[in-house]
Amino acid sequence: MGRYAAFPGGEILERGLRDLKEGVVSVESLLVEIGLPRLRMAGIRIPKLRASRIPAERRLYRLLCREEGDGAHSAYNAWIGRLVSLERALESEQGQAQEGRASSRRAPRT
Repeated sequence: MGRYAAFPGGEILERGLRDLKEGVVSVESLLVEIGLPRLRMAGIRIPKLRASRIPAERRLYRLLCREEGDGAHSAYNAWIGRLVSLERALESEQGQAQEGRASSRRAPRT
């Protein structure tokens, strides 16, 4: 079981990180690129990305067109929805961890 398996969409993050590290273009690696700002803010270390003039969103859609044909639009929306769920879960976890650290530093009431 991976580090992020407990999160909804955790398998996306795990495979996407692995694929980015190995230089593999996949749905998951492109989703990690799309979610890069929020994932980094949630404390996720992202491997260095290869420069591309084409936005990750467009590259993802093109990949889905090849894989899904007429269903590419629906597949794109479903994948993005899973990414957003993952980002929210990671942010919630981070917020709870910060809240716990802050409450442990408070002076006891007298």
